[in-house]
Amino acid sequence: MLILLLLPFVGLLWVPFYNFMEPSLFGFPFFYWYQLAWVPITSFLIWLVYRSRKPDEA
Repeated sequence: MLILLLLPFVGLLWVPFYNFMEPSLFGFPFFYWYQLAWVPITSFLIWLVYRSRKPDEA
């Protein structure tokens, strides 16, 4: 389950993957909203990993 914590790191590590203007969302270029979308996704992944741990491990 700890491998899930690598997803945000990998998703944001390679900038040419998301260095585009289109598609825009509410007027924000893809470059910005892609990074901003990772904030709640990362929070959710951290919560999932935390909930999967046993009480003595957490």
